[in-house]
Amino acid sequence: MATSDIKTTAELFEGDALPLAHVVHSDPKAPKTAEQKPLPANVAKKPVDSKSPAEWAYERLILFIQNFEEQLDEEHEVAIGSTGGDAGVLRIEGLGYFAPDIVTFYGTDEGGLRTQLIQHVSQLNVMLRALPKAPTQAEPTRIGFRLAADLDEE
Repeated sequence: MATSDIKTTAELFEGDALPLAHVVHSDPKAPKTAEQKPLPANVAKKPVDSKSPAEWAYERLILFIQNFEEQLDEEHEVAIGSTGGDAGVLRIEGLGYFAPDIVTFYGTDEGGLRTQLIQHVSQLNVMLRALPKAPTQAEPTRIGFRLAADLDEE
């Protein structure tokens, strides 16, 4: 066994507490995705095994939404499409969780109607989509950056 293979007890516990993430893209020049970026300090300081499934899903959804928004132009905003039915598309205006196992999305549908999607973490299966910003808005709404700021405050 090489010296570099020897780990302290603290390193072993840290390795067990840190989440694993990996991604491979066909384009080697593809923008970095959420799996390739470090976790925000406030997210990383609480071990994954001490979080409820809803809290952990919520935190990672924020990272995915923020990363998706970083790649949008000024004419588009993030929305989700539910992959399990004909629910349509929801422009994301809020995201929450209710521990231990519920994640909620708040927003409006393509017709402008108030919409809320409530999902159990075991059924969580969403598709992020780019929708044109509302014509009445000068700037696109960037919910991912507000959500990420909230992670930093916890």
